[in-house]
Amino acid sequence: MALENVMYVDGAPVKIEGEKNVLEVIRKAGIKMPTFCYHSDLSIYGACRMCMVEDERGKLYASCSTPPQAGLSVKTNTARLRRYRKNILELLLAEHCRDCTICVNNGNCKLQSTALKFGIRNIHYDHTRENEESDFSSPSIVIDRSRCILCGDCVRECNEIQNVGAIDFISRGSEAHVGTAFGVPISETMCVGCGQCSVACPTGAITIHENIDEVWKAIDDPTVFVTCEIAPAVRVGLGREMGLNPGENAMSRIVSALHRMGVDEVFDTSTGADLTVIEEANELVERIENGGTLPMFTSCCPAWIQYVEKKYPEFLPNISTCRSPMGMFASVIKDYYRDNLPSGKTKHVHFAVMPCTAKKFEAARDEFKVNGEPNTDYVITTIEFIKMTRECGLVFEELEPDSVDMPFGEMSGAGVIFGVTGGVTEAVLRKLSKDNSRNTLEKIAYTGVRGMEGVKETSVQYGDREIKVAVASGLANASKLLEAIKNGEKHYDIVEIMACRGGCIAGAGQPFATRDVHGNRGQGLYAADKVSTVKRSQDNPLMKSLYEGFLKGREHELLHVSYMK
Repeated sequence: MALENVMYVDGAPVKIEGEKNVLEVIRKAGIKMPTFCYHSDLSIYGACRMCMVEDERGKLYASCSTPPQAGLSVKTNTARLRRYRKNILELLLAEHCRDCTICVNNGNCKLQSTALKFGIRNIHYDHTRENEESDFSSPSIVIDRSRCILCGDCVRECNEIQNVGAIDFISRGSEAHVGTAFGVPISETMCVGCGQCSVACPTGAITIHENIDEVWKAIDDPTVFVTCEIAPAVRVGLGREMGLNPGENAMSRIVSALHRMGVDEVFDTSTGADLTVIEEANELVERIENGGTLPMFTSCCPAWIQYVEKKYPEFLPNISTCRSPMGMFASVIKDYYRDNLPSGKTKHVHFAVMPCTAKKFEAARDEFKVNGEPNTDYVITTIEFIKMTRECGLVFEELEPDSVDMPFGEMSGAGVIFGVTGGVTEAVLRKLSKDNSRNTLEKIAYTGVRGMEGVKETSVQYGDREIKVAVASGLANASKLLEAIKNGEKHYDIVEIMACRGGCIAGAGQPFATRDVHGNRGQGLYAADKVSTVKRSQDNPLMKSLYEGFLKGREHELLHVSYMK
């Protein structure tokens, strides 16, 4: 092993293979260094100082912000370093709310688990942090500054990955805190409700705005008829949280759990996605053939819709008029049961299990209410569903599989793949294809729409015309695409955008996972599509039944929306 490619970690040689900092080399050596402020996808901040190492001369420095050097020798576990880290933890805990047992993140808090790992039993400093009022103004997230440790992860996630800039560091010194400009509620900022700040937060400072109690109240009321729909990405998002393999399809057990909880009828939002595919493909063709506004942007992601409204309103005419799959399906379900409530039921409550925090905002929008009543009464995330399952004592992995209910119990594989970046585009391309053979569908899959890259481009032939396609996930990637379109550098016919990198499989309402697990989740959706009898949305028998019956003449009323002010 050439010495110019080697550094030493606790005396052991470790080859340098393009790592950008000493911390990555240390982790490659099999040592899990504690960190709060380090994320490989974010810029280096170096604030928490937990990853400090000691060199041969006794100098301490942060491994996250130090590039690896050949011949460098560092120690990661000395008496001095252990004292140093414990002192940092005590200082953080001295300014941190200690009501761990009632914290939403209890059991999933990085500060809590790190303090336990280092055996912190006593804190030698006075508790200096006063409890502050939490910000509940957003339907998507809750901010509790008393639990913040100033790691900056949320700020960098919001600014660098999502390009939203709703939060930042305010003031200096002992007055420093993460907040909004002028201290306004988060709902009055540029926040789009994507919730990725809550994913990055290592404590309970930013959490999901929960609606569990409202859902239980509806279920427990014998006069209320309760229906539920489950988004495609939820089935592959439970993973190790529920004793399953990462990306394993748990749809039948999720349905079973909801039935056991007392939900009257359970449906699959993939059915709503089939409606979206048909409507969106028809709209794209209409725009292309009749000179409509191009490119047409997909409209499935509510955080993306807010992003356009707040940062790029000039592109609102480009947004498809189609409601999201949840929006379409909820309007159909609510309208159907207005005159079809079972005997003894006087009220209908419909809720959705989603991988997304922004769906909570979408459900509350006036555009999706009828006479002031929401089509989707409540949205709970995958994480909230897990909590409900545990609260009622269900052993998830031992549940007998169950199927979704009729009359909306049929869906295609095209609807299922909506949950991964590129899935919407692939489903639309299947709809536009006149050939539904296996070879043709496989060719569509390999046109370049699949994959976890932040931006993908491809083109497909439609009749005599070439349709140019772009797919972006992550709002910073979307912003780059929008600027290129705005400046005339890029020209497309259809652009699919998801706010979360990787799509809904990486939504903020899903249990935390690494990029590898996101890939497993995506493969889980493609596997579910593979075994689907029906591969294209228009081949779903339920679609023909709906369009010739219940939806006839009401397509625009129930399935479309305008975000133009």
